[in-house]
Amino acid sequence: MTFEGYTTEEARRFAERWLPGWSGNRPEYLASFYTDDATYSDPSIPGGTRGKAELIQWFRKLLGNNPDWVWTHRGSNPLKDGFLNEWHASIPVGDQRVEVDGVCIVQLRDGLIYNNTVWFDMTELVAAIREFNS
Repeated sequence: MTFEGYTTEEARRFAERWLPGWSGNRPEYLASFYTDDATYSDPSIPGGTRGKAELIQWFRKLLGNNPDWVWTHRGSNPLKDGFLNEWHASIPVGDQRVEVDGVCIVQLRDGLIYNNTVWFDMTELVAAIREFNS
């Protein structure tokens, strides 16, 4: 049996290049880490996106609304074709920061992500956004 998951070191090196793309409102740069047929989903878009055109459209909206958030890699576990990424995000909402931990599946083909499925508890983030908007 052959297991083609990323080692902890391979996952860390990939995450160190990829996660900074989530900051600074650079949707095309972030999309450059994904295949043309990539799928992406997170709790705010559970139906997900299919293909790079949809992905870029989603990243434009998401990063445009959150240009100053910061994502960091906390650890990983190997999965077929990639790794389970353990991450931390520091998300500014008004004059406060919401600190969020989560995980995501990162599956790669030829060094690019073909599947990225993200999970995290949105409760604190949604509450902070509601407070900021009221």
